[in-house]
Amino acid sequence: MCDICVMNAVKDKMLSRRQFFTATAAAGAAAALSTTAAPPALAAGASTVEDLTHTLDADFPTYFGTPGIELEQKFNFADNGFNLFTMDLNEHTGTHIDAPLHFSADGNAVDEIPVQDLIAPLCVIDIAARAAEDADAQVTPEDIKAWMSANGDIPDHACVALYSGWGAKTGGDEFRNFDGEAMHFPGFHVEAAQMLIEETGAMSIASDTLSLDHGPSADFATHYAWLPTGRFGIENIANLDKMPASGATIIIGAPKHRGGSGGPARIFGMV
Repeated sequence: MCDICVMNAVKDKMLSRRQFFTATAAAGAAAALSTTAAPPALAAGASTVEDLTHTLDADFPTYFGTPGIELEQKFNFADNGFNLFTMDLNEHTGTHIDAPLHFSADGNAVDEIPVQDLIAPLCVIDIAARAAEDADAQVTPEDIKAWMSANGDIPDHACVALYSGWGAKTGGDEFRNFDGEAMHFPGFHVEAAQMLIEETGAMSIASDTLSLDHGPSADFATHYAWLPTGRFGIENIANLDKMPASGATIIIGAPKHRGGSGGPARIFGMV
């Protein structure tokens, strides 16, 4: 066989093999797409993305009233050609995660939260009008039932968020709202947490206040009911007023330090 004939035969064989593998890969991708169900709120795509995270600095209110973060500049651009800071950080500062380990002896640490639970349908329960009249307002089972009546069942793996309007108060003492004996801000009633555990597939709850429990709580009943079940919480979430009651997807950028009980998170809402 002539040299050019051999070369053409080899080329034809290579092309046929390439076409075979291309077709096989395409078929495999199609099969994967057909068998992997995306969360309903994510499947439709997103027209807007909102930041649900407060900017963290030493002035951001904390549960104990002391600064939760301290930055020290070790290198600066003028002298070193780059900037670098070290951080002294309380895990439960700013917009942050409460991992199951936070209120249990051996629950999952923050690095062990299943990644599939960090992208979730977002359900926003609005109690802002009630909170404006009563700083100690709580999400109750009745609020959850009303939300479901208006929006349908709470999806599996959902994040159920309490919107009280408290995020607008972060610049002053009203956010902690300490009267000398107790703090006063909204939270989840323990019976609401128990209802979500027993009757829904929700895997996280979020509050736009300093705690999952309301301010006067002395026993952290909601923390103790929720976190030991392997579910997690988000505190100081921001901008829930920009999210619909249902249909949005939350992206939770949880920290991943080994053995942590929680930590500041960057959180987004997609609509």
